[in-house]
Amino acid sequence: MRTTNILNEISDGKLYDIEDMVKADTCGCNGCSDCCKDVGDLVVLTPFDIYEMTTYLNTDFDKLLGDKILLRENNKITLPYLKMQDENKNCSFLDKNGRCTIHSKRPNICRLFPLGRAYQDNDFKYFLQVDNCPKEELKDVKVADWINIENYNENKKFILEWYKFIKALTFRLKFVRDEDEIENINQILLDSFYRVKIDNDFYKSFEKLLPEVKNKLGII
Repeated sequence: MRTTNILNEISDGKLYDIEDMVKADTCGCNGCSDCCKDVGDLVVLTPFDIYEMTTYLNTDFDKLLGDKILLRENNKITLPYLKMQDENKNCSFLDKNGRCTIHSKRPNICRLFPLGRAYQDNDFKYFLQVDNCPKEELKDVKVADWINIENYNENKKFILEWYKFIKALTFRLKFVRDEDEIENINQILLDSFYRVKIDNDFYKSFEKLLPEVKNKLGII
């Protein structure tokens, strides 16, 4: 969880809920793609992000690896991140005109910007990142309208469950020293949540998968 001091340094010092108004509206960005460059180590992709991408593009996780996404290790956990490319470190999903080719199904973190999430007490609020968007005079917009995601309550429930799961897995891996065991744990993680085929309802599938994977990994 971000501390209040950190939030004061990077935000306007306020926390927002889904129905609140916030000065985050770029009004279309006017061709700017500044927030889509050199952010590869920031945009970690959740199973929902990958599900949205692969469904929209009619492809699968492994076909995106290397070309569009990369695996990175952090705290012994291996997860997919957006890949940056060329000398400008552009997101791999930008076209030659600097427009996002998966905009309607872009990752949650991208969808939020310039908002971020602050987690506390099994919940989260939103905060406005200041001085990160180069556009001046952002307009007021309702948080719900800015995020504009279907089935918000189910999505929020997933985000919280995934956050708790990764936090628990991070704690679990603190006590694992064997490299083969770490590799096996990460293989289960990727195979179970990212390579799994989901035909229809992501949220129901995730709800069923989560306790099964926790049991495999020894997470309470």
